[in-house]
Amino acid sequence: MSEKKISEIQKEYKEMGLADLPDFIEEYINDGRPGVSKIINVAQKRMEKLRIEQERINKLKEFENKYWDTYDYIGGIDEVGRGPLAGPVVTACVILPKGCNILYINDSKKLSASKREELYDIIMDQAISVSIGVVSEERIDEINILQATYEAMRQAISEAKVEPQILLNDAVSIPQVNIKQVPIIKGDAKSITIGAASIIAKVTRDRMMVEYDSIYPEYHFASNKGYGSAEHIAALKEFGPCPIHRKSFIGNFV
Repeated sequence: MSEKKISEIQKEYKEMGLADLPDFIEEYINDGRPGVSKIINVAQKRMEKLRIEQERINKLKEFENKYWDTYDYIGGIDEVGRGPLAGPVVTACVILPKGCNILYINDSKKLSASKREELYDIIMDQAISVSIGVVSEERIDEINILQATYEAMRQAISEAKVEPQILLNDAVSIPQVNIKQVPIIKGDAKSITIGAASIIAKVTRDRMMVEYDSIYPEYHFASNKGYGSAEHIAALKEFGPCPIHRKSFIGNFV
C-alpha cells in the first residue's frame, strides 16, 4: 500500500497531464484502498476516452497521410458565414506540420464555444501557417455570397506564410487558384486540416460579431452571430437594417 494519503494521490491525479496517466495507473493500481481504486477507475476511463479520441484523430488524418508523403505544405480551407443576414464571410487557410496530432479537432459546429477557443490557441501555436480571408457584406451584395466566399478563400491562400502545395477544401473547387485542389464533401469532419481551418474561421468571425454587438446592441449579434434568429428578425423589423446587414439577404424582413 502506498504511504501517500488518498488526498495527496487525488491532488497528484488532478494536476497531471494525459501523457503521465499510464505511469500513474501502474503506480497505484495495486494500492488496495477503496478511495485509491476509485481514482484509478476514473483515470482508466479517461485513458479509454483518450484512446478513442486518438483513433478518431488518426482517421481524421487519412487525407493528410495520403499527401504528406509528397507535400510538405497541405493547406486546409474552410469558411463560415455564408448564411447569416449580417456581417462578413470569413475563411481560413491552415497548414499543419507533418504528423500533427492535435486532439479534439472537428467540424467547428460540433464543438462548444469554449472548446473552439481552446483549440484556436493550440492551432495558432502549432500550425506552420494560419491565414484569414474576410469579405464584407457590401462585397457580398455586389457579387453574391458564393463569389464572395471564393474571393475570401483566395485572400486566405494569398496571405499564407508559406504557399500551400496542395489544398484540401471543404466541398468546393476554388476558381482562379493555380494550386492542386482536393474538394472533400463535409471535409471539416473528415480532414484534420480542414477541421482546423473551420475552427479558426468560426472563432475569428464570432469575435468580430461580438465586437459588432457592442456597436449595434439592438440586434444581439453576440448571441446570434448575424444569423436569422427570431430575436434578430424581430429587431430587424423594428429597427430596420444597420450598416453590416446584407441587403441582398433581408428583403423578406424589411
